Amino acid sequence: MIRMLIAAPASGSGKTSVTCALLTALQKRGLDPCAFKCGPDYIDPMFHRSVLGVESHNLDLFLAEETAAQEQFRRWTAGHGAAVCEGVMGLYDGVGGTTDRASAWHVARTLDLPVILVVRPKGTSLTLAAQIRGLQEFRKPGCIRGIILNDCTAMLCAHLKPMLERETGIPVLGCLPHLPEAAFGNRHLGLYTAAEIQDLTERLDVLAKALERNTDMDRLLELCEDGAAPSAAKPHTETGNGVPIAVARDEAFCFMYAETLETLEQAGAKLVFFSPLRDRALPPEACGLYLPGGYPELYGEKLSANGEMLASVQTAVNRKLPTVAECGGFLYLGKSLRDGQGTERPMTGVLPGSGFPAGKLVRFGYGMMSAGSDSLLFRKGEAVPVHEFHYWDSTENGQDLRVEKPLSSRGWDCGFVSDSLYAAFPHLYFAGQPQLAERFVMAARRYREKSGMTWNWKSF
Repeated sequence: MIRMLIAAPASGSGKTSVTCALLTALQKRGLDPCAFKCGPDYIDPMFHRSVLGVESHNLDLFLAEETAAQEQFRRWTAGHGAAVCEGVMGLYDGVGGTTDRASAWHVARTLDLPVILVVRPKGTSLTLAAQIRGLQEFRKPGCIRGIILNDCTAMLCAHLKPMLERETGIPVLGCLPHLPEAAFGNRHLGLYTAAEIQDLTERLDVLAKALERNTDMDRLLELCEDGAAPSAAKPHTETGNGVPIAVARDEAFCFMYAETLETLEQAGAKLVFFSPLRDRALPPEACGLYLPGGYPELYGEKLSANGEMLASVQTAVNRKLPTVAECGGFLYLGKSLRDGQGTERPMTGVLPGSGFPAGKLVRFGYGMMSAGSDSLLFRKGEAVPVHEFHYWDSTENGQDLRVEKPLSSRGWDCGFVSDSLYAAFPHLYFAGQPQLAERFVMAARRYREKSGMTWNWKSF
């Protein structure tokens, strides 16, 4: 099987472009690749999915233990001929910015993945060799097996290749030229989502062809071949008789992990997707509600104009339908939401706070969240890993939970919880904490048994 991790010295080096080009090229070669992303990023896996037509999974060694990540990787690579994992930030950048925990290198070491290093040579030559040698020798084992020069002409690549190989001992496999017609735009959370790029397929094709022309793909595959035959395909999870949980999924609510959904299914849920933008009410059979993160602030006018859905959600949550709402979903449950132009629009009104643009990144990064009492998802004294990444804040963030930053004395109270509710900014990772999914599904099952019927939210 072909296995590799695409890493770089820093963010902005072109990891996503190279990863998508590789996935497209491998798919055209009939290798049936699967894709992964290091860390808690939601957007890059959307690009992977656009290439492959199947889910991309996150591998996060803060949100999940090493043994869990190893098992997940084995399960998700089953039946595939190649696996490409996109790194996060710089090769060694991990928790707190001062450790290598949960870094791309940590994932590569844990999963025994060869690293292909993507570097931009602009403005440097021999010094680039020193930087690459430093990256290779900084931690042991050194995982770098090959180099791809990004945003680099074929002529410059041919000039640098013998020097870099002589000075570092690592093969330069080729380059990806400057391709403005294939660039992906940026927003404050990173790239625009894949769905927002209308000609994405054409751009990916341009990237793949350029990579094939300018890179020794045969050598790359040779360096990343582990000799193991692909395993049998992952067994299908039967969810036909599961308890129905409504999952918001559209342009406004698109930040959800594939593995979170799979963990819910494994816990006994039957996922029923709906759109708060376009549907008029919750699915009538819903015995639970999951409102993930996303960009509700970009779609505030449409969300607010859909008054029937707002009323449906408000009624459902007030009637104690088991509900998990994180980040964007948390804002949707508030009284109102102000957009970037200052217009404030009503939301569901379940919670007392109003969302507003903070003008900066708020409470960014990993944390350990603890509970002071039992609730829908948590047990008193229990602490679970979470992460936050948002430029919007709320006038009322709640005080039912406590988040502590790792390697720091910083912490804050947050969240609204009850026996039927989790609503807060922190994102949860059910694949690393499957007991949370089990409790959510169990509460939905009890709700169904207690109600004795399916509520029809359109009647309210």
